[in-house]
Amino acid sequence: MVKNTHLAKCDSEPFSDPALYRQIVGRLLYLTNTRPDLSFAIQQLSQFMAAPTVNHYKAMTRVLRYIKGTPGQGLYYPTTSSIHIKGFSDSDWATCPDTRKSVSGFCMFLGDSLISWKSKKQTTVSRSSSESEYRALAIASCEVQWLTYLLTDFQAIFKQHALLYCDNNSARYIAANSVFHERTKHIEIDCHVTRERLQNKLFVLLPISTHVQVADLLTKPLEPIPFGYLLGKLGVLNVYSPA
Repeated sequence: MVKNTHLAKCDSEPFSDPALYRQIVGRLLYLTNTRPDLSFAIQQLSQFMAAPTVNHYKAMTRVLRYIKGTPGQGLYYPTTSSIHIKGFSDSDWATCPDTRKSVSGFCMFLGDSLISWKSKKQTTVSRSSSESEYRALAIASCEVQWLTYLLTDFQAIFKQHALLYCDNNSARYIAANSVFHERTKHIEIDCHVTRERLQNKLFVLLPISTHVQVADLLTKPLEPIPFGYLLGKLGVLNVYSPA
């Protein structure tokens, strides 16, 4: 999608064939199971199934052109991956022009292999970017816990705690320092599961620079160069591209 473009309900005249839009977007949803590079764009397009506009249709055709130009693109799973969970959590604050809700994104790696990812609009409006990032952390911490329990059932042996990366300093301080919780009572109680799981040593929360935050690709449109760079970090490769 074009950078700094945010689709809205009434951003142009209604599209003449809504059924066609619903049919195509409905099929595109299945691709997000194997193509994390499409997750954010399709998440945006699927919000307007009831009343698509011309701009929504144009954004959808851009996605179709991208898919047509990358037929050999997909996830690569190396055979040398270790049994170690690494997660990346990010959010884009108040970017929905209709509701001012934020978009959360996370991606989980088992060693160097991407095994889980999600791009989703948050259910409530966040009053600050820190709150938005903290909600994203809560969702990511739930995924870390689920993957940990799943691998434990498979009798996988962990050599170290899971790592969860976040590029927002305030969100990390809130999760690590109980003093900050007195200033954040407006955040829903269920978001505080992040700190509880952090104290239980389910994962280690670490900082990361924004330009290498791979979950950034799941929360906002990016320029082609950073988009391609983060795709490589996700393990998405094109078998037809030159070595």
